[in-house]
Amino acid sequence: MSGYNVAVVGATGVVGTEIIKVLEETKFPIKNLVPLASERSAGKRVDYLGEPVIVQLLTEDSFKDIDIALFSAGGSVSKKYAPIAAQCGAVVIDNTSFFRMDPTVPLIVPEVNAHDVKKHQGIIANPNCSTAQMVLPLMPIHEKYTIKRVVVSTYQATSGAGKEAMDEMIEQTVSIVNGNGPTEPKKFTRQIAFNVIPHIDEFTDNGFTKEEMKMTDETKKIFGDDSLEVVTTCVRVPVFIGHSESLNIETEKPFDIADITKIISEVPNVKIMDDVANNVYPTPQDCVDTNDTLIGRIRRDFSVDNGIALFCVSNNLRKGAAFNAVQIAWELVNQELI
Repeated sequence: MSGYNVAVVGATGVVGTEIIKVLEETKFPIKNLVPLASERSAGKRVDYLGEPVIVQLLTEDSFKDIDIALFSAGGSVSKKYAPIAAQCGAVVIDNTSFFRMDPTVPLIVPEVNAHDVKKHQGIIANPNCSTAQMVLPLMPIHEKYTIKRVVVSTYQATSGAGKEAMDEMIEQTVSIVNGNGPTEPKKFTRQIAFNVIPHIDEFTDNGFTKEEMKMTDETKKIFGDDSLEVVTTCVRVPVFIGHSESLNIETEKPFDIADITKIISEVPNVKIMDDVANNVYPTPQDCVDTNDTLIGRIRRDFSVDNGIALFCVSNNLRKGAAFNAVQIAWELVNQELI
């Protein structure tokens, strides 16, 4: 297997750092790693295979001889530079929301729709972090029993809003514990320490936030099924890493609940944690050091004829971003598309 020239745009950010770690952990065949960032971070060093690699300034000339470019530096950066990278011959894997709903850009969760990778025209989109983990348990249920409707409430970690958001939670927590009350929110609309905020991204005219609509629209695109109904409430919680989701699923066909557990357990990179008699169920702490999506509390929802309730937890920096992106890169290699 020959090596590839791989660029990581936003290499010093929270997700960019994770991407480099995952590339190393999965032994991705890299000839040259090219970390790229803005003027603020250019010249810094990132560690790769035990060696420091200097971060280069992102410019329009950064993508000469690059085979794969993994973007995680914000939508405006992807809007400008992803087409340039693609025109230079690189395959772009974009972690932002900018290209996700573009009909010419495949939106990929490899365990679900790896076959769509071959449809790329130079750019592949990574889904929203909450969408990526949710579609893993949904996929086998939809294939076998046909999902009619999904109601999901998310409990999303502060790292989903970046390092400044995590720092704000720490600052407020320390201030409150020291008896000084919370510091003023900057990254969030309300106090995040010892609180939950039912507001992620901007509100739209229909009363849902953009984050909530992303989960609805992206799920339909990934499954290629506009008839799939998804209603979402997204909530920010005072957790560093790990998004949690409560899912209520209604299917067209009747099922045995034991079979639901079985078919979900067979999905790659999914782990069942479901032994309530011994208090075994997934929490965000359980997903910090794993790429697996953790599923538990699987039970029948008796409020509808064919209902399922379950709890889903995943590392939003890994499966929700870095790991999924590197999985896509591996699909390019394994399908001989690069």
